[in-house]
Parts: sequence; structure tokens; C-alpha cells
Amino acid sequence: MGKYFGTDGFRGKAGQNLTSEHAFKLGRFLGWYYGELKRRDNDSSPVRIVIGKDTRRSSYTLEYSLVGGITASGADACLLHVTTTPSVAYVARTDGFDCAVMISASHNPYYDNGLKLINRDGEKMGDDVIQLAEDYLDGKLHVFGEDWTELPFAQGDRIGRSVDYVAGRNRYIGYLISLGVYSFRGKKIALDCANGSAWSIAKAVFDALGAETYVINANPNGLNINEGAGSTHIEGLQDFVVKNGCDVGFAYDGDADRCLCVDETGNVITGDHILYIYGSYMKKRDKLLNNTVVATVMSNFGLFKAFDEIGIDYAKTAVGDKYVYEYMKENGCCIGGEQSGHIIFSKYASTGDGILTSLKIMQVIMAEKKTLSELAKPLRIYPQILENVKVADKTEAMNDPDVKKAVEEVSRELENTGRVLVRESGTEPLVRVMAEAETEEDCRKYVTKIVDVIKSKGYEIA
Repeated sequence: MGKYFGTDGFRGKAGQNLTSEHAFKLGRFLGWYYGELKRRDNDSSPVRIVIGKDTRRSSYTLEYSLVGGITASGADACLLHVTTTPSVAYVARTDGFDCAVMISASHNPYYDNGLKLINRDGEKMGDDVIQLAEDYLDGKLHVFGEDWTELPFAQGDRIGRSVDYVAGRNRYIGYLISLGVYSFRGKKIALDCANGSAWSIAKAVFDALGAETYVINANPNGLNINEGAGSTHIEGLQDFVVKNGCDVGFAYDGDADRCLCVDETGNVITGDHILYIYGSYMKKRDKLLNNTVVATVMSNFGLFKAFDEIGIDYAKTAVGDKYVYEYMKENGCCIGGEQSGHIIFSKYASTGDGILTSLKIMQVIMAEKKTLSELAKPLRIYPQILENVKVADKTEAMNDPDVKKAVEEVSRELENTGRVLVRESGTEPLVRVMAEAETEEDCRKYVTKIVDVIKSKGYEIA
């Protein structure tokens, strides 16, 4: 991860450490860099960059600044307006764009925002280009054999344009509808749109497929995105599903690249459940490529035990849908994801897509003629406790012989009845200690044993 960009884009508090100036300069770099690549390839066609945003108030000022920078560098900025991250990725790869930007801070509160860079294939931008963008933001760009303290402005008829491209979002909606294998007629489906990007898309898709669709948290005002709503606050949807007798509920996050579910009894169905349900369904139909589901190291121990019982192989990547997708692409896997609800179906999308995920879960419900609770029943989720320890030096604490010894002792005690995971936070000065075991009491005992060693060695800071 770089100075500005993490695993999910440039994230920060809008107007504080993510400003309009950052957006303008990023637009300047993207418009110029891709234009320069074309020029050096003797391609005179204009650079085209597609932009989407979520419902945060700050998304508008960041969008206008981004457009200003892009057009000032001679590229065209095509605006999808309020839309989902997966729709931006879809349009980028299907409509021949040079790259794309999604303005969103995903599941974060309204006062945060972010800039997610997407390449022409609808994938997260490569680290090489992101590093160049960071260098330009810091005034030390060196590329094409030259130093660029400033970039040339386009002049005359080479100045770029801003183009309304809402038709691209509509094509994405049509694409989702086309993936509906079954009619949902007779099914009562609840959607929690988190007052975010899904508010203008999800209901249209489910209505078109015949569902009796109920929607909550679909009145964005720029300040209420994710506020007590969506996949990070799913209790409202749980209550709604039970009170209204719905067959299933789906909760999205602010930019709708995540989906968690609620079954007909009001229980939460996590990303791990989704991986189990769809992985089992694909294996049953002999369509699970490489007989493998890709998860992360944070997926529950119960998921891996359940896969062992039905003969499904699995891979564990680092935390982050970026790493899940990279493994899937390199190894030809068709499904992967995270506990949080980032689920990737590589046949249909290059990123996590919350609405697509809900459609695929509905496909299994309809095909198997079972309720969601019945489909999830074979998966036992083990109790889990996670404790974060703030430390001065993450690497030193992780490599301490006594800390390693404590981890090894806990692993031996757990054997095949649970697991322990100790890892560095990717963004904060924290060591995360997590244990899963037969009981919550056991989890607490094992976590405490390791945390006490970290503290006793003097690594913890206030």
C-alpha cells in the first residue's frame, strides 16, 4: 500500500485528507497519462474515462474536480452519476474505456470518501499506475524517461469534454436482469439499500424479475449513507423481514459491492454462508471450476470444516477482495469472497457485486426449492473473538519469540477444534489477535493468552 492508496483506493475524510485538489490532480494525471500512452502508440483517438459516484454530499465536489482535471488534460469524462462500483467496472470493460473512477468510501460514514481506480478490464488499477499517480500528487513524477513536476494543459480543440453517460448505467441494469435464470414471482424480497448507490438500481432489477419487492433505506440525502442501515447495520432488515413475512432480505453497503442476506427467520447470512451455499450448488452441478472456492484468512473455521465434509477444496488469501480476485484470475476459480459480503463471480463480473450476489442466491433458492435457512443449515459458524492491540512496532511484536511461542501453543491446544490467527493491520498500528473455538469461553481464553504476552513484552502503547 502506498501513501494515499490502500487496497480499496484513496480513502480519507472529505475536505481534510481527501480534497478537491487531490481529485483535480488525479484527473490531470489520468487524462494525461493515458493520452500520452496513446500518443506514443500513434493513436489519435481521445482518452475516455468513465466516472461513477455514491450518494455522499462530498461526492459531487470530488466529481466536478475530477472532471476538471481530466478535461484539462485533454480526455473526455463520461458521467454515470449515482451508481454502484460494480456498474462502473462493468461499463469500463464493456464500452471500451481507457480507465474508470468510482467516488465512494464504501461502507464508511458520509463524512469519509474515496477514489477507486479501475482499469479498462474492469479490475482494480495496477500498482504500477497507482504508484505513478501518487508520485504526481507528491510532485515527483518520473515516467517515460523524464521528470514531470507539472503536466501540460490541453489547448484548443484538444481540450476534453464532459459527457452524460447514464445510458451505461441503464445497460448494466439490463445486464443484471438478463442474468435472472428464474422468475421471482410469488417471492417477497426485502432490500436494504443503505441510502447509497443501490437505491436507484436494485428495486428495478427485482421488479423486472417478478418479485414482490420491499425496499428500506432508499432515501439518500447526502448525509445518511450507511447510517444505521445496510450490510454494516443489518438489524433493521432482520426486523423488517420477520415483521413482513418476507422470504429473504438482501442488505448492500454504500457502493453496493457487498451483500449480506437475512433468511426468512431473521437470521443473518454472512459472506461465508454465501460461499458455502453457492459453492455447494456449483459442485452439485459439476460446475465448480477446479473444485475450489477462494476465501480469506478471516473466513470462519466452520466454513473450511464444512467444505472438507463435502469435498470442496479452498484457498485462503490475505484480507481484501483485491487479493481474492487476483488468486481467482491466476488459478481459474469461479467463486470467491470475504466474510463481509464481497463475493466475486468471475464468469459475470470482475469485482464484488452486491446485487449480482443477491441474484445468485435467489437462483439457488429457486433451483433447490428450499428456504435460505435450509440452504445455510449445514454450515456451523464457530464462535469468534477478535482483539486489537495497539503497538509501536507491528513487525517487532509479531516476530517476538515469546509471542510466536504463545501462538504455537494455542494452535496445538486447538488442533482441529478451532484456530488462532494473529496478523498485522494493513492500515493501523495494530496487531489483531483472533481465535475461533467450540465455545466463546475458549475463544476468550486463547485470545487473552496471546494478548497478555504482547502486553507483558512492552509492545502495547496507549
